[in-house]
Amino acid sequence: MAIILHIDTAGEKAMVAFTKNKEVLAIKENTVPNTHAAFVQASIQELARLANIDLHLIDAIAVTMGPGSYTGLRVGLASAKGIAYALQKPLIGLSTLALLAHAAKKSPIFTSHGLQIFAMIDAKRMEVFGAIFNQAQEISLKEQAIELDSAYFENLVLNGPLLCIGSGATKVKDLTNHPSVWYSDLTYNILDFIALAESKFALQAFEDLAYSSPAYLKEFYIKSK
Repeated sequence: MAIILHIDTAGEKAMVAFTKNKEVLAIKENTVPNTHAAFVQASIQELARLANIDLHLIDAIAVTMGPGSYTGLRVGLASAKGIAYALQKPLIGLSTLALLAHAAKKSPIFTSHGLQIFAMIDAKRMEVFGAIFNQAQEISLKEQAIELDSAYFENLVLNGPLLCIGSGATKVKDLTNHPSVWYSDLTYNILDFIALAESKFALQAFEDLAYSSPAYLKEFYIKSK
């Protein structure tokens, strides 16, 4: 019956929510650019009041660790760590790419035999922050910054059909028309947050408040050959 505070400021849309026993108690989103810092703290207080939640009684704080917006990630993690430290609550770090991979379960082609899920976030030009998962949500290509070209996808489909999901997926359409490469405009939502956060909470897979930092990935570049 865990009560979890969720914070996501990794992208253009920010989200704050409280959940209990996998059900949403209160949620609020923000789509106004460059206002996530002001949105987060005010929304937490507002939602706690509306849902009659005593912040001291929450069990954990879940926050997106990246990859994503440099400024957004700093805002979200700083807020989450501050609350976790003040209330002495555990911090659950969630990958935006793992959240996208979980969202891929909603795709009608998810059950395709041997499907690879390429979660990708736009990193400008022909670059993405990406990772590849199998249908069991196990990672086969770790999170990294990737420079895309057509040969890259020709090599990937040798391992099985590929579903591209996330803000970087539109770039793929200009690079390959391979029949085994599909695209999805799905994105993650609070239900994906709940699934991953509850799983980590059950395993007590918590972040170290002193040493946890956002997964910017920008310093690592993998060029396809």
